[in-house]
Amino acid sequence: MKIIVNGVTIECRRADITLEDTDAVVNAANSRLAGGGGVDGDIHRAGGPAIMEECRKIGSCPTGRAVITGGGRLKARYVIHAVGPVYRDGAHKEAELLAGAYLNSLKLADEKGLASIAFPSISTGAYGYPVAEASEVAVKTAVEFAKSAAKLRLIRFVLFSDSDLKTYERALKRAVAE
Repeated sequence: MKIIVNGVTIECRRADITLEDTDAVVNAANSRLAGGGGVDGDIHRAGGPAIMEECRKIGSCPTGRAVITGGGRLKARYVIHAVGPVYRDGAHKEAELLAGAYLNSLKLADEKGLASIAFPSISTGAYGYPVAEASEVAVKTAVEFAKSAAKLRLIRFVLFSDSDLKTYERALKRAVAE
């Protein structure tokens, strides 16, 4: 499923984010940029050691923010490392921090002159953010950003499971209706 906002295509699909040929893929990183499990581990394994070398030079990234490195051996030229929040109960600024991780990733891509970006579902794995709530934050942030994007023309949500894909598609349909 896809929508177009201000000339920017926003779409969802089920795929392996490490195989995306967008200008950038987003890594659901930890604040130490130390690699890990899930999407983070997959991106580092597929992209090779050059990504970790750049992460070590950067050092760290606070929750709700993002940093950019080269893409190593990935098809994508860049990896944007976004740090989402650990979900506690929804009352500790989790939505604000998650929106920040998406927004700061989009800003980095746009400032770098990139035309396309692929996101995983940030914070919904080991960090425990409920997918339904996270999808609403992700899609709303993407739609709002698209209204003023300068260079970015494709925002893709790349989901791991059919269930997550359906959840993101429902969020995208709701965003269109608003």
